[in-house]
Amino acid sequence: MTACVPVRFRLSGLLALLAGGLAGCVVGPDYQAPNLALPAHHAQAPQARPIRPGELADWWKRFGDPTLDSLIDQAIAANLDVATAKARIREARATLRQTAAGLAPEVNGTASSTHSRTSASATGFNISSNSYQSGFAVSWEIDLFGETRRGIEAADRGIEVAEENLRTTLLVLVGDVAQNYVEARGFLARADLARRSAELQRQTAALTRAKFDAGAASAVDVARATAIANSTAANVPTLETAFAASAHRIGVLLGREPAAVVGILRRGGIPSPRRNLPPGIPADVLLNRPDVRAAERSLAQATARIGRAEAALYPSVSLTGNLRTSGIRIGDLGNGSSLAWSYGPSVTIPVFNGGRLRAGVEIAEAQRDQSYATFHQAVLRALEDVENALVGLAQQRLRYQRLAVAARSNREAGRLARVLYQQGASSFLEVLDTERSLYDSEDSLLQSQVLIATRFIALGKALGGGPSQPIDTATPLVVDRETGPRLPR
Repeated sequence: MTACVPVRFRLSGLLALLAGGLAGCVVGPDYQAPNLALPAHHAQAPQARPIRPGELADWWKRFGDPTLDSLIDQAIAANLDVATAKARIREARATLRQTAAGLAPEVNGTASSTHSRTSASATGFNISSNSYQSGFAVSWEIDLFGETRRGIEAADRGIEVAEENLRTTLLVLVGDVAQNYVEARGFLARADLARRSAELQRQTAALTRAKFDAGAASAVDVARATAIANSTAANVPTLETAFAASAHRIGVLLGREPAAVVGILRRGGIPSPRRNLPPGIPADVLLNRPDVRAAERSLAQATARIGRAEAALYPSVSLTGNLRTSGIRIGDLGNGSSLAWSYGPSVTIPVFNGGRLRAGVEIAEAQRDQSYATFHQAVLRALEDVENALVGLAQQRLRYQRLAVAARSNREAGRLARVLYQQGASSFLEVLDTERSLYDSEDSLLQSQVLIATRFIALGKALGGGPSQPIDTATPLVVDRETGPRLPR
């Protein structure tokens, strides 16, 4: 706690107190950023270097997909969660201006006009009189112990929290649009694979029926071939439903009707990242993750609120003044003989309040501790996100390589099995097994391709990348008109 000028209750002591207060006395702890012990490198990237400024900006453009870029731009411009976050920034800025106004004097002007009439029954005459008054009242509460200044500090930190929350909203939004985009394309690719595989299996069923008609196959073989073809085709409606859900989610993320982008998403394949993201070092999350920065700014805000609560324990001093003029005619208001004025200081000393003010300090301290724990937890979660994303992306790329080899082998096995079956040198069960294995391996390969893209998106989010272009936060979502005085409708 900062030591301040002791309170004296004589006029000379009060003046000394005012001088000390105007010099900038504050109470409560001054904020110091926490120093957390972080590992030197990520476990999955031991040789990585620190991320350079701007290196993560627009990370989704590493897919090289103009459609995805356009959808993300539209989402940033029109998403309703982003609009809410912008409004909270404007609210925080207005809160700062409102709090800072407490350092300035408050001046109010008054004016009145009174007309009276008295009836005298004895004389039968009526006596009329007019009275006019005007004046100014000034009040100024001296911020002796920094209550208002700590409030300004807290409000300023509140702006920074709101700005980081906007960046967090943008980070989540970009990730959601990109992930739903990749998943939608994946569902379409898998549906197309199911159609092609079902058609190939129907050809096998037709060949089996021809053999059955020729007495070279059994009715069981025909039934099995037909069942497999229909089972594969039955996956198409499920995949189309999943595609529609992802497309509808993107439409809502863009602030539009759900079906707005369905047609756009039906053109194109599964995007794949063309350039890797720099994994950086653990300390980068303190600089790049907006949710971590927001938690740290919230801690600074909570610290400032302790000082504001402590300032309430000390006396408060106000200066007040009044200037009033009156007359029986309006012209008399400028007459010096009708002027009246007063001024003087007033002191309010908290003597007994049942421990309410001290409890307020303890509440603020407990809230600061909560903010510290939230900040520390945000850092650990950010590190966890990065490690998980690095492991997931690396392992999924290895899985994709194995699945690609398996798919090529199954395609060759399927081709040979059909040729041998047509020549009567292979059994029907071998054909069914190879076709089923071929479809499963190619479907798994597509799913792995989707997972590589989504793991890449998860890494971009975990590292804290965002849009490079500045975001307009000053323009309100709703513009009111005709807000001045008017008759009610």
